[in-house]
Amino acid sequence: MPVALSPRLSSEPPSHCDSIWRGATLVTMKDGHYNLIENGAIAVTGGKIVWAGSAADCPAFSDAKQHDFDGGIITPGFVDCHTHLVFGGDRSAEFEQRLNGVSYAEIAAAGGGILSTVNATRDATEDELLAQALFRLKPLLAEGVTCVEIKSGYGLSVESELKMLRVIRRLGVMLPVEVKSTCLAAHALPPEFKGRADEYIDLICDTLLPVVASENLADAVDAFCEHLAFSPEQVERVFTAAAALGLPVKLHAEQLSSLHGSALAARHHALSADHLEYATEDDAKAMAASGTVAVLLPGAYYLLRETQCPPVAHFRRHSVPMALASDANPGTSPALSLRLMLNMGCTLFRLTPEEALAGITSHGARALGLQETHGTLEAGKVADFIHWPLSRPAELVYWLGGQLPCTIVYRGEIRGEFRS
Repeated sequence: MPVALSPRLSSEPPSHCDSIWRGATLVTMKDGHYNLIENGAIAVTGGKIVWAGSAADCPAFSDAKQHDFDGGIITPGFVDCHTHLVFGGDRSAEFEQRLNGVSYAEIAAAGGGILSTVNATRDATEDELLAQALFRLKPLLAEGVTCVEIKSGYGLSVESELKMLRVIRRLGVMLPVEVKSTCLAAHALPPEFKGRADEYIDLICDTLLPVVASENLADAVDAFCEHLAFSPEQVERVFTAAAALGLPVKLHAEQLSSLHGSALAARHHALSADHLEYATEDDAKAMAASGTVAVLLPGAYYLLRETQCPPVAHFRRHSVPMALASDANPGTSPALSLRLMLNMGCTLFRLTPEEALAGITSHGARALGLQETHGTLEAGKVADFIHWPLSRPAELVYWLGGQLPCTIVYRGEIRGEFRS
């Protein structure tokens, strides 16, 4: 286990702090590595970390509230940087059908597949979508997620996409978690636009995105670049429209085939390109040059029984940051545990435990454009962190299933327990 001890992360200690958290090893994740500080301390003021380092060097704050742990480790709060948590209904019946031998084509012909989710989402009220999303989000929060991205993309009409985005914003107000909203209207072709994909792209660019931007309903724009979804040329139009409105972009790319969508994303300085099973070394080089994060989604790979792994070796060789996420969605990754993704990332994609943990902390934050505020234990960052009564970070990856005991701190305060 790489160990890099640093005596202190902030050079100028503050004169005051609200609380001090000490008595555990800090797993700072600075620069994507453990960067352990044994017997560390964190000083918090106004919901931000103002000092972090060795407890022996901690400034004397006589008025600070003291929180003492009896060993264990403290990690940054977890970041789930790719989810689809807001949607109507579920597709567990289809899951069972597939396991009983019914083909996806047969399910789709009977009105199943993504169309069933689109219909259920369109039929649901905002309050109904909110209640269902809360059921799915709370298990993620219970195991340490303090920042989550949620995409639209199951409405596929102006009215329903806006409805989904309003629900996403409401989740960020209701719960103690940082919620980033992404407009994924270019997720699939709605049935009423069959054979008219360019017209649907026109609707997104000319009508939907201006409303999304004016009402501040999204922090980024995403699209699905694939033969069964949208072409690179159509995605480019969405990206151009997003840029004109000042919205950063992300992309579902290279999941099922190689269309070099990740290189397209890199040309537009996308925050991330996600999935990437069929990405090439040239794609990796382009992403490295633009700073685009590779978001790996082992849940979908697992459920779809894929055999083509993302090119982790290329990403390592060219120093492309690799994030991990749950991809929680009704069809291909009904995953409600980000910690399980740590194990899947290691066992299926051959990440190291350190790489996996970086994927849901420092690199996960970078995939959302939050690297200046989230993802590491450093002065100036938001005071989101988790205490685990564990001996080493690799235990977070090692244990399968169950809910490990932990104390979750969100913006400097202990967050209550969550139950669905």
